[in-house]
Amino acid sequence: MENALRVLKVGLCVAGGAVSYVLFFVVLGFLSGLFTGWKKEYFKDSKFYRFVLNSMTGLTIFLGGMRVKVKGEKLPEGRFVIVGNHRSNWDPIISWFMFRKHNISYISKPSNLKIPFYGRIVRRCCFLPIDRASARNSVKTIDKAAELIKSDAVSIGVYPEGTRSKTCKLLRFHNGVFKIAQKANVPVVVVCITGTEKVKANFPWKKTHIELNVLEVIPAEKVAAMTTQEIGKEVRDMLGKALIEAGEQPYDETEEAA
Repeated sequence: MENALRVLKVGLCVAGGAVSYVLFFVVLGFLSGLFTGWKKEYFKDSKFYRFVLNSMTGLTIFLGGMRVKVKGEKLPEGRFVIVGNHRSNWDPIISWFMFRKHNISYISKPSNLKIPFYGRIVRRCCFLPIDRASARNSVKTIDKAAELIKSDAVSIGVYPEGTRSKTCKLLRFHNGVFKIAQKANVPVVVVCITGTEKVKANFPWKKTHIELNVLEVIPAEKVAAMTTQEIGKEVRDMLGKALIEAGEQPYDETEEAA
């Protein structure tokens, strides 16, 4: 009886500690969001807000049952542009956390940066909105992203597909995003992600195994010597090959024929 009570007491203490930990970061995120502007763009990464973002992200990944494996090439020491396939809203979240020492800021659709508190925090970490409906505004965002890299503020993450693929098959690329790497004279890191589309279906009863495969680091010199279309084709071919090796069909035949 005494042993059972002792186990129960320990269990309650652990559960209470976990709940307190979660509440702490929820309150911290809430309060942090009050001191940033949801319309303002920032060009200096905040160590405090980056800590808040990474802490909340790490907690979310753990509680969400996501188990992430990183393999492949080593990331560069300096700044870079990181690109990959986009199959779930979890893709950028997992990527900026797993590569957190590189302070990656993503280019995202404007609505993501308007999410209460979260949107304010990522803005303070130099995330940028992009208006794909306007070519002029898209170019402005590309220029801002290149300046962030050149000032050594952050590395930039962007998805050439422009939006997540609901079928997990590769969509056509918007190759203009590779201009960021060319303007900033930095490498392009190509990452293939698999498994993130299963998170919603698996939660909360099953763990989701996710893989981040760093396929290649395209040197800055090679990026500068190629056209954006050539870079896009090479990157898309890499991703297609990696997905085939992972046992997937990476292409929509109707879209490829269009």
